[in-house]
Amino acid sequence: MLDYDLHCHSNISDGTLTPVELVARAAERGVKVLALTDHDDMDGLDDARAAAAQHGITFINGVEISVTWRTHTVHIVGLDIDPTYPPLAEGLRNVRSGRGERAQKMAAELAKAGIGGVLQGAYRYAGNPNMIGRAHFARYLVEAGHCKDVKSVFNRYLAKGKPGYVPHQWAALADAVSWVRGSGGVAVLAHPGRYMVGRNSMGKKTMHELLAEFIESGGQAIEVVSGSHTPEQYAEFARYAAEFNLMCSCGSDFHGPGESYRDMGRMPDFPLGCIPVWQLWEEKNNM
Repeated sequence: MLDYDLHCHSNISDGTLTPVELVARAAERGVKVLALTDHDDMDGLDDARAAAAQHGITFINGVEISVTWRTHTVHIVGLDIDPTYPPLAEGLRNVRSGRGERAQKMAAELAKAGIGGVLQGAYRYAGNPNMIGRAHFARYLVEAGHCKDVKSVFNRYLAKGKPGYVPHQWAALADAVSWVRGSGGVAVLAHPGRYMVGRNSMGKKTMHELLAEFIESGGQAIEVVSGSHTPEQYAEFARYAAEFNLMCSCGSDFHGPGESYRDMGRMPDFPLGCIPVWQLWEEKNNM
């Protein structure tokens, strides 16, 4: 089992636990090395780092950046970043700035579908109002009795092509990777398996083109073992990693108890042949 968890979320973005609570859960679940990777925001890193020190966990600064690539939304995880690097901080500020406007449009679309009063309810679930997003809408719609769980809300209302979905222009791929690399961090393509299922899924040809552009921009790693992947996808993306000479990352993509596909910690081992992404910063720190 892997005791690294390099992808998880607190209530600074769309998780349900505070950074301190999240670290405590990671410790209970046997995580030894943890990265907090909130969406487009780094405000939880200081609290999480302090809590990790108390629990004897090695803490890695992280972030998950929302990217628009062609017609797809993809996510780039930055690991071992410097949160004080000005282009990264400024870039994330720009990415966050469109969320409020998108939330208003989502509420208007849901109202057209006969579900009113959603915006105020969604904001109640947003611990950080600047990070209002689909998960907050989903939690409110569950509370209001429109669906039985968050996953059902996405499938029925918030996924592409559904009544409450509103497209949004996020960061450019090359920009997101350059912010991470410029800050001294490692750029990781998050949960690639998620881009190959659903209404707007990529085929293998498009995934190859995405990976080629990601590497050309400075990308270095790919999530292989992810809470968003099936065991078959572990093997599939290990093969992509070998083909493109990418290092391999792992993470639960945990958002909250009872809400995530997988809890923190106890991730299965990498398939044979994977080179762990943490070699990059462990080598750097041992120099």
